[in-house]
Amino acid sequence: MDRFLSNAVNKIDSKGRVSVPAHFRSVVQKRGFIELYALRALDIQAMDVGGLDLLDRYEERIAQEDPFLQTADDMSFFVHGDGAFLKLDQDGRITVTDFIREHTGITKDVAFVGRGHFFQIWEPERLKAHGQAVRERLLKLRQAATSSRTAGQSE
Repeated sequence: MDRFLSNAVNKIDSKGRVSVPAHFRSVVQKRGFIELYALRALDIQAMDVGGLDLLDRYEERIAQEDPFLQTADDMSFFVHGDGAFLKLDQDGRITVTDFIREHTGITKDVAFVGRGHFFQIWEPERLKAHGQAVRERLLKLRQAATSSRTAGQSE
């Protein structure tokens, strides 16, 4: 399996390190990532983390913009200025830096959430609240789609 799936919560040790879940480390290894790229998520208090392919995806999108417009400059600032490289030590741990803590609110535990080609790092209680909000939004979409189909059949 070469996708980041599932979720786990791990404790930060006394040196400020946290173990990346084993199944995530296996994806990192299979993909040949030496470093991880972490980017502050734009609209939520989480970090998006992946290999250089994550950074490449953002840079490809930036390259589609007119370099003389503010959008390209803003996107570059976001991708390059709000990102950082994380190194996995030999035991599969990363350091939870101030850069991560300030954006996420993480203090003693880290929630890891698979997102397919990348994963996210969250403060566990914020992740719980976000997960509930996501399920509520999806339920509303399902209910709206169901009532649209039902209304279409009765006409």
